[in-house]
Amino acid sequence: MPQQVVFLLPILEGLDGSKKMSKSLGNFVGINEPAAEMFGKLMSISDELMARYYPLLLGRNLPKDAHPAEAKKDLAFQIVQTYHSATVAKQTLEEWNTRFGAKRLSESELPEFAARDESAVTIVAAIYAEVFSLTKSRAEASRLIKQGSVQLDGQKIVDPTAKLSLHAGQILRLDKTHAVRIK
Repeated sequence: MPQQVVFLLPILEGLDGSKKMSKSLGNFVGINEPAAEMFGKLMSISDELMARYYPLLLGRNLPKDAHPAEAKKDLAFQIVQTYHSATVAKQTLEEWNTRFGAKRLSESELPEFAARDESAVTIVAAIYAEVFSLTKSRAEASRLIKQGSVQLDGQKIVDPTAKLSLHAGQILRLDKTHAVRIK
């Protein structure tokens, strides 16, 4: 038999931490995904999985004295930098820190949205589009409302068809990271 070469590598576990990373299993980070999505997926991994990702993806061990959250940010930053650019990675890290960092925006710093009298689903979809430049379909907005993510002055709105009468000064939270002050 002729001489053969064998190249063995460990399998990279997916975001779930149990099965191999695979698009068909839905536990993957795509190299052509937007930077924020890539960063967010990497920030969602467990601390144990992070210790496996460091040597496989970065070619170095996880620093022993690193705080887990900071180590994840470093991992996510390095991966985003590899597949996008240093500038995009820095901007994504800053956005992450602003959104999920210890410093939350006070009510006076929230973006403003003009008061309207429309259905909850219409208002939520409009806010995502007009204030945050994000495209959310009416079905996605309806799902957020039904699962209790949308709150008006701390009160959950669970009926997407409910007509909302918004008044100046109210706070409308769309999800954990998006909120507006009604003007």
